[in-house]
Amino acid sequence: MIILGIDPGIANTGYGIVQSNAARNQLLHYGSIRTKSKTPSEIRLKTIYDKVINLIEEYDVEEVVLEDVFFSKQVKTAFILGEAKGIIKLAAANSRTPVTTYTPLQVKTSVTGYGKAPKTQVQKMVQMLLKLKELPTPDHAADALALTICHARSHKLNRLREKLEE
Repeated sequence: MIILGIDPGIANTGYGIVQSNAARNQLLHYGSIRTKSKTPSEIRLKTIYDKVINLIEEYDVEEVVLEDVFFSKQVKTAFILGEAKGIIKLAAANSRTPVTTYTPLQVKTSVTGYGKAPKTQVQKMVQMLLKLKELPTPDHAADALALTICHARSHKLNRLREKLEE
């Protein structure tokens, strides 16, 4: 299964692509979609949409995973984040790719074993689990990779549950 993890944002959308099988997760690609603050928001959103479509097609992505943020200190930031998430979901839907969301608590617990782990601990675990030579950067890309690991682990657990229920 090829998983595209996305940590949405309007200025910096992190992404990571991992191929997962029963035995391991293999990094295929990661990075960041950056947009400039002086660019109109509709153009910034189109940039994100186009890049997500390209990633899904280029890597033959089977599932898209998003961070499900339900809390924001600023209303304006929450709306902008919602727009970015909506554009990403639209790109996935137009590519007929299912979308799953996880909360930061779920991701941190899955990757580090502790739901309140600091970002540096998450980065170090992502580095270790994906056997990377360096810490993945920027932070948004590391978070996106953590999403892929969380989803791969959840998917494996769900398959085991299904087998037990048969």
